[in-house]
Amino acid sequence: MRRRSRHEADQAEINITPMLDIVFIMLIFFIVTTSFVKEVAIDVSRPSNQPQKTERLSEVIAIHILDTGEIMLQQRIIDIRAVRASIETALAAKPNANIVVIANRKADAGLLVRVIDQARIAGADKVSLAAEAI
Repeated sequence: MRRRSRHEADQAEINITPMLDIVFIMLIFFIVTTSFVKEVAIDVSRPSNQPQKTERLSEVIAIHILDTGEIMLQQRIIDIRAVRASIETALAAKPNANIVVIANRKADAGLLVRVIDQARIAGADKVSLAAEAI
């Protein structure tokens, strides 16, 4: 009888099937409960290697953002709430004009984004960004 019990003890194996089941169930749980967040970003046109065509000044509407937080359009200071209406008026006079937002390097980035958003809402097809020369 002792020989038989030793022989059975030598052949005892650990069954890992339940452990694999638990691992796969946990994997499925984490995959299902993970939330995928889509990042919201601004489309920025990067310059290309091709030579740029020059635009006439009459086809460009320039919006300056000063380091003090003031916004200038056509040599006059306007409020952020008046940007959309001012751009709509300027685009009515020059329908094919491009909007160029010229920001001071020390200007608030949030204000810059709000101005670009207002220009797009006003109906501007092309909104470019430039930095003031130092």
